[in-house]
Amino acid sequence: MHQRILMRAKKGPFDVYSPEETFEQNWIGENAGNLVFSHAAYKLLSTAKTQIEPTAFRANLHDADMINERYDVFVVPLANAFRRSYVDRLANLTRLIQRLRIPVVVLGVGAQTNVKGDREYLRPIDDAVKAFVKAVLDRSASIGVRGEITADYVRSLGFSAVDVIGCPSMFLHGDSLRVEKRKALLEPHDRIAMTVSPYVKSMAKVVSAHHRKYPNLRYIPQDLKTLGTLLYGDAPEDRGKDSPIPIHTSHPLFTEDKVRMFVDPSTWMDYLSGFDFNFGTRIHGTITALIAGTPGYLFAHDSRTLELARYFDIPHRVMKDVPADVDAADLYEEADYTALNNGHKARFETMLAFLAKHDLPNAFADGDSPTRFDEQVRATSYPPAVRPAAATDRDALVARLQWLRDHANELQAEMTSLQQVRLRVRMRQAVGGRVRRILNR
Repeated sequence: MHQRILMRAKKGPFDVYSPEETFEQNWIGENAGNLVFSHAAYKLLSTAKTQIEPTAFRANLHDADMINERYDVFVVPLANAFRRSYVDRLANLTRLIQRLRIPVVVLGVGAQTNVKGDREYLRPIDDAVKAFVKAVLDRSASIGVRGEITADYVRSLGFSAVDVIGCPSMFLHGDSLRVEKRKALLEPHDRIAMTVSPYVKSMAKVVSAHHRKYPNLRYIPQDLKTLGTLLYGDAPEDRGKDSPIPIHTSHPLFTEDKVRMFVDPSTWMDYLSGFDFNFGTRIHGTITALIAGTPGYLFAHDSRTLELARYFDIPHRVMKDVPADVDAADLYEEADYTALNNGHKARFETMLAFLAKHDLPNAFADGDSPTRFDEQVRATSYPPAVRPAAATDRDALVARLQWLRDHANELQAEMTSLQQVRLRVRMRQAVGGRVRRILNR
């Protein structure tokens, strides 16, 4: 009997959208890191007897009856959903779950506060989190969280059925993960990838220093706004602006064609596999490097990044302890992957125990299911890296312009159709009003 799984994911691993479509429809859910853990969750649960469909992040109460009828379980991989700015969407998801009669399994969720795990900062969302956790636990044996900071928070709200399982992204290759340094020392001409959260302003001097020292440095952004900047240049409100953080086309990393962004995890991993080192503030930028076999180093700037780094033994420093003159070569020398490598199998067993507790499948125990998944990934043609528009070749720019024209024509046709519908409605209303006046004479 096949198990029908509805998964909270922006898109499936074999759904291919161009960068232009991705930007227009937000197929990365604001941050390409979302695709990394949903991609891994898909592989983890993809067996010969499972059928998985993504929600596209839709959480509509009107879908509840359809979900109850069509699916056997709702699997919910989440990122930092326990945060202030997400409270309305969390409440909406809670209302949907409350209407479901099928099991609901949270495959990792994180709280977001400062690196000290400040509970006072989270207090305004306590009630929303309580309602969510209760709704889940009414339909699940336990709730899976990303690390101990989140576990402590959920327990402080009165819930004991909490399992620390990390994030599915680190289990893309099952129990096989080994990160090794390929050389003894990092040198100026080595290939280095850097991640930057645009809101972490203390990265400005780090970016500038590494741009000067490492000519083969590449910046790998993840956010939707930067994707738009790469595709179309600065947004109207940003034109003519400068920033030491690489967020405008005037930044040297843009003008020197040293920015690459990916709208699919597989192309991102393939690219990073050719680098010597990856560092910065993005947790899934770091994890993508690690699962590609490339040494990664994280600057943990909040609780969600810190707890995952601690759980998986990812080399890291707390951002406030990172000096402005930090050097990637020193980070590389400092990084030790022994605990990450040696502890991986035990952490994978913890994830498998969680799946078993919730009657979820394990693809790695299902013959060649992981191999079939990987083969399908290799057979899928994903779009290449997005580069700054000024460095993009002519054919790609022409294709982009054609897409914009076609899209504008589609929007115009939809607008014309809508106007015609409105006109017919107004005509019917006018005729109806005239008939009523005649009959009332």
